[in-house]
Amino acid sequence: MKTVRALIGLLVVAGIFYTAWMLIPVYYHNLELQDAMGDEARMNSYTNKSEDDMRESIYRKAKDMEIPITRDQINVRRDGQTVSIWVDYTVRFQLPGYSFDLQFHPSSKNKAI
Repeated sequence: MKTVRALIGLLVVAGIFYTAWMLIPVYYHNLELQDAMGDEARMNSYTNKSEDDMRESIYRKAKDMEIPITRDQINVRRDGQTVSIWVDYTVRFQLPGYSFDLQFHPSSKNKAI
């Protein structure tokens, strides 16, 4: 009986590590995208870079990070010297026997001084 409980405990711990191993990169890439959007908003509060150019820059960075988004999901708004960027996307996460969607909503806003 002790052996069975030890084996079940080991499987539970292995399952937790496997799930963490699969989830951590998804959340890390979301943080990287958030940082890239913040950089883009800060740098372009003082330039005349168009909304489409900013959108394309964010899209390229997201594709480099293998984030599943389209150009249409990237929203960029410039109101004078204020730049707002936001994205809503979903990542399908699959575990053996179970799958679910993780929804992310990174955003950034910067206003020139």
